[in-house]
Amino acid sequence: MKKVIIITGASSGMGKDAALQLIREGHTVYGAARRVEKMQEISDAGGHVIKLDVTKEEEVKAAVDKVISEQGRIDALINNAGYGSYGSVEETTIEDAKYQFEVNIFGLARITQLVIPHMRKQNSGKILNISSMGGKVYTPLGAWYHATKHALEGWSDCLRLELKQFNIDVVVIEPGAIATEFGEVMLEPMLKRSGEGPYKALTQAMAKATRDSYEKENTASPTSVITNIISKAIQSKRPKTRYAAGKFAKPMMFIRKYFGDRIFDRIIMSQVKS
Repeated sequence: MKKVIIITGASSGMGKDAALQLIREGHTVYGAARRVEKMQEISDAGGHVIKLDVTKEEEVKAAVDKVISEQGRIDALINNAGYGSYGSVEETTIEDAKYQFEVNIFGLARITQLVIPHMRKQNSGKILNISSMGGKVYTPLGAWYHATKHALEGWSDCLRLELKQFNIDVVVIEPGAIATEFGEVMLEPMLKRSGEGPYKALTQAMAKATRDSYEKENTASPTSVITNIISKAIQSKRPKTRYAAGKFAKPMMFIRKYFGDRIFDRIIMSQVKS
């Protein structure tokens, strides 16, 4: 059945790919992102485009109001907007750490709060939160990013219990290494924060490992891997509470869960030797 869908972070990567696929499947899709100029392809495909910075209350409220005024309902919210802020805990300012939470948690939470009343009224809906394997595992220099994704996992679990009575599904999607702008976006700030100080060797090694994971051919999974899961969850009458997919996701989470922290520490650090 045709659904009305909002997807944040739709200007590139997983968000844009998912938006285009959902449009092809016949859904009414609103792609939302700061970079409107990057979403022309969504408009050309028959979708709708909204300028949205999830940290700005007026833009979040206007986006939800626009969809309701034009469609009268919201069947699915895909919370995809987010980024990775990397650098040592010592050298990352609290201001930067707060902004990481503003985007990855509080912005996501605010648009969700505004969508829920409409889904309650319908007695139906799906909220898909794009987390990461980083919500279950960890990497050096990623403390604030991983903190947001670990928080999103627990936040989503609580939300799922609250909304079950209203026939609203809450789904967590945990991508592994996906061929997106993620690595490119995290590298420059990480090197600026920690590339010359006491964590220089670790930072340079982490930068190399990131480039190897995201820039070399076939080292990261295509965005279609996550798009297919999003489509499956949207169409399912009873979606799973969690889906993990993409390079490294399932094996890394398995090792962390069943082999413990010390073994996982050694495996992770073996990948970032200088």
